[in-house]
Amino acid sequence: MAHAASASGALPRGGRKDTPALAGPPPDVFDARTHRMARIAVPVLLALVYGYWAAANRRSGGPVTGWNLLFGFLTALVFAVVLYGVLTVAPRLRRELHALLWAVFVGVSFGFLYNQAGASMVRSVGIPLLVAAVTFIVFFYRFYTREDAVGHRVH
Repeated sequence: MAHAASASGALPRGGRKDTPALAGPPPDVFDARTHRMARIAVPVLLALVYGYWAAANRRSGGPVTGWNLLFGFLTALVFAVVLYGVLTVAPRLRRELHALLWAVFVGVSFGFLYNQAGASMVRSVGIPLLVAAVTFIVFFYRFYTREDAVGHRVH
């Protein structure tokens, strides 16, 4: 079905004439304190889930042992440290390297979990490479459409 163009030539950002155009970025709902807490809490929670998942994959449904708990907490610690590093370094990079760093992080993280489930080495490398490639494409598109060539966010 064809629609007529607006008289002024361009519709507001909402796509309808009766919707006011939004100027600038969307409003921030949370205050600075909430953002500071989330900047620490979210990676810690992600690391704990990742460590539990790795430990569960490693024991393959067997009993939970002290070594299994130690493995899970050490995995969570390493994941958290690397995630903090990626969150610190990645925004300073150009969009290509920014997307590549996230793709490597996601690919290695997925590959480690996949390997702990007992998969062969070929599958533990091949499937994470595919996951990393898809991650790179998605993140590069996201950064390409939201950043300039130097890496500054465009609103």
